[in-house]
Amino acid sequence: MIKLLIVDDEPMEREGMQLILEKHFPDLVIQQAKNGRVAVDMAATFSPDLVLMDIKMPGMNGLEAIEAITAEQPHIKFIMVTAYDTFSYMKAAIKLGAKDYILKPSKAAEIVATIGKVLGEIEAERSRHVASLDQQEKWERARMLVETDVVTQLLFDHVHDVHVDLLMEMLDVPAEGDLFVMVLLLSESGDGHYSEIRQAIRQRGWTGALYGRQLPLIVFRETGTTYRSQATALARELLSLGAEQDWFIGIGNVCSSLDDVRRSYQEAMLATVDTQGRKRYRFFEEIPLKPETREQAMTDQKELMENIRLGQWDRVHTQVTNAITTLEKEGTPIIYSQQRILQVLWMTSRVLSESGIDTQEPLFSVQPTDYRTLRKEAERLLDEMKEAYRTHFSHTEADTFQQIKQYIQDHSHEDMSLDTLAQTVHLSPIYISKMFKEKQGMNYIDFLTECRMDKAKGLMKNPEKSIKEISYEVGYHDPNYFSKVFKKMTKHSPKEYRRSLLGQHV
Repeated sequence: MIKLLIVDDEPMEREGMQLILEKHFPDLVIQQAKNGRVAVDMAATFSPDLVLMDIKMPGMNGLEAIEAITAEQPHIKFIMVTAYDTFSYMKAAIKLGAKDYILKPSKAAEIVATIGKVLGEIEAERSRHVASLDQQEKWERARMLVETDVVTQLLFDHVHDVHVDLLMEMLDVPAEGDLFVMVLLLSESGDGHYSEIRQAIRQRGWTGALYGRQLPLIVFRETGTTYRSQATALARELLSLGAEQDWFIGIGNVCSSLDDVRRSYQEAMLATVDTQGRKRYRFFEEIPLKPETREQAMTDQKELMENIRLGQWDRVHTQVTNAITTLEKEGTPIIYSQQRILQVLWMTSRVLSESGIDTQEPLFSVQPTDYRTLRKEAERLLDEMKEAYRTHFSHTEADTFQQIKQYIQDHSHEDMSLDTLAQTVHLSPIYISKMFKEKQGMNYIDFLTECRMDKAKGLMKNPEKSIKEISYEVGYHDPNYFSKVFKKMTKHSPKEYRRSLLGQHV
């Protein structure tokens, strides 16, 4: 409801104005002030949207009252009500932001028309403001999804139906410069703090998706402070959000580009292996191993992930058992070893999840107190994940990939996201992504884009078709976006390509 304040030192004038307004604008909330000073005080508490301000009043006049009110609440609108139809008064009022004026006396119709016009402006501004807030809220939700998707694509092999570089253009944070990864291990109830964590990271980096207890964070380096100082301060800030909970943070080394960020993630993961130290966070370089041993651990981790993706379960089993044997020979405390092996099993489960294979979070059924029990529990969990892998892929026909490719070629002009394609062919979107990377050497979206560009090239042979028509015909709703993608794929704009194709100006 719109609130209106009538300011006049004449009670009869105030009452008469209120009667007119209540008759023609029954939804208004109206209050009265008997002079300029009272109006200033009332504006602070009533916060009107519109003020009908008399100019000549004892003490503080109307112009002085407008100036005082506007200094505190610049959004309030004013209509001057005065018997003084002089240029100097109107010029001063307009300079202070008055929208219009009403002369005393005026006919009711004139009063209603003048005030109605300003009330219409207020309602229009409110509608625009509500629409703006709605758009901001929608964009913020979309931005959160984009941010999570970027982290997923950078750190894992999970591929979505939008290029990561195009997603990056949607984010208003720097995509270049030094960065590092932090992995936050939450407690069982820690996911309730996800929004707080995201808010703490906002403007300083990107938050990934929570998987089990692991939450990856990509953090951008700040100028004017050292990497360790920045990481330490941020780790303490994040840990304070779960002060009463058993959280731990692993911190990877700084890398100079997004292409290298996966290594920092793997380092951060290794830094979370032993959570029993005095501090609740650890840098990769602080892992109690020799530098060459840490480097070998990184190599082993990368090899393990590749073996899991390829389904080389004998090699996976050998790597895990060899790791346990090495830890035992080195006299590593069992508490550290079980944490290290559990971390490896978590990683295995996540790689399977990225491939579209559903597995339960790997947890020991009993707490290993010796290496024999640790081996037995690790083998049990690996066998369960191996069986899930075998079951999943046994349902896939040998020619499924060719069928999928043909379907995309036939329907590339339609709105076809990776999820909708997956529903159509009854396969996991992540599994489809994996097949394209392994069998085609490209991402799903690259193949879909190639199909669309091939069709567009064929349509460009027809000079009667406009670029706009072609963009719609091959599956793009925005001709500008089509042109951008076409140039990215062919190194030429659609007009340049057509000009070259037809040998003439188009």
